[in-house]
Amino acid sequence: MEIEKAGSDMEMEREEEENDEETQLLRDRFRLSAISIAESEAKKNGMQVSEPIAACISDLAFKYAEHLAKDLQLFAHHAGRKMVNTEDVILAAHRNENLSLSLRTFCNGLKAKEPQSERKRKKASRKEDKATTSALETADS
Repeated sequence: MEIEKAGSDMEMEREEEENDEETQLLRDRFRLSAISIAESEAKKNGMQVSEPIAACISDLAFKYAEHLAKDLQLFAHHAGRKMVNTEDVILAAHRNENLSLSLRTFCNGLKAKEPQSERKRKKASRKEDKATTSALETADS
């Protein structure tokens, strides 16, 4: 029994180490991308960004992304879902009116481009058929 417990403890430690390594890899990649973006934007504006400032910006951005991910997960869980959807993202942006408006506009644009599925068409046509049938019945009466 103790052997099984020790084995499961070792597995948990190994999973935690792998998770920590994965998180560190993501953080490093994110940091490199954020620094590259900061340097690129500074160059466009004829400015320079010192390395400590670029590192600070990238760390703040990563922490914000972690916080946002946790919020999105909580919003989806509260709605009884396991997957995050666009409404969760828009809800997370509610403090920034311009961002929220931009996200809503973007989502509406995506929905407009999205082809309507057959199932939705059938439901709409059934409702239309019922409305037409009831209108005909009323006219015949």
